[in-house]
Amino acid sequence: MTTSVTVIAAITVLVLIFLIPVLLQVRRTAHEAEKLIDKDPETEIPMGVRCVVLFAVLVFANIPAIAFAQSSSCRGIHVKVLNIRNSTGTVDCALFDSPGGFPREFLLSATNVMIIKVRHTEARCDFEDIPPGTYALAVIHDENMNGKLDTNWLGIPTEGYGFSNDVKALLGVPSFSAASFQYDGGTLDLTISLHY
Repeated sequence: MTTSVTVIAAITVLVLIFLIPVLLQVRRTAHEAEKLIDKDPETEIPMGVRCVVLFAVLVFANIPAIAFAQSSSCRGIHVKVLNIRNSTGTVDCALFDSPGGFPREFLLSATNVMIIKVRHTEARCDFEDIPPGTYALAVIHDENMNGKLDTNWLGIPTEGYGFSNDVKALLGVPSFSAASFQYDGGTLDLTISLHY
């Protein structure tokens, strides 16, 4: 959180440092040329002043968008989910800090769970305020939104699934140790590809 506040403050200071001399010059020029500029008969405000005000409003209105454009610069574990076959349902991301319940009991055993609506076959899970440690991720594409990974009568998944370290589920679910990774408390960007 302090990083984003620092970034906003730095951007604001830079904008003010470069924008104030420009605005002063525009104001000086507008003042000197006031006799040449037509005034709006209804408001008696010179057109140059209205242009400067409009310019300032547009510049300052875009500062929040510029400051928050880099969401992955926030501390945390950021997971981009790839290979989603359609935009139906949700993508459920479960972050585990121990082997207990991994990956089958993600709603009960996971440290953090994010359920994201799929839009345009894309999803991203952002886990923030996560302490340093060893973690593993399990992701499912819950197409029918029933809160679990559906399987056929043989136990083979009928919905998409994936794990951290791109661990494959061969003849059963992978272990926590195979899918685990170290997190140092900074910014960590991961990519998980779903398998169907």
